[in-house]
Amino acid sequence: MDSAIVNSIRNKNLLEFYYDGGSRVVEPHCYGLTTKGNEGLRAFQVSGYSSSGEMGWKLFNLSKARSIKVLNESFNKPRAGYKKGDRGMSRIIEEL
Repeated sequence: MDSAIVNSIRNKNLLEFYYDGGSRVVEPHCYGLTTKGNEGLRAFQVSGYSSSGEMGWKLFNLSKARSIKVLNESFNKPRAGYKKGDRGMSRIIEEL
């Protein structure tokens, strides 16, 4: 369990990390184990690199994430489209 990710969800702080070719900034919403058994993060990407060129909802496999950093910047509330009890997770550790 990554306490920095848990705290960032509880405090609604943005996260920045390097993933699949570039730096990304996300609003973390749900952290746990994915249905494929990976440590995962459901987040809304707000800026940075994206192989698809799009921002929005993504499920990140955290084994591919590097240099995870909690930013001082925060967000106010869950992003539209967020559903508690993420079905992409087999075990939820923390969620908004």
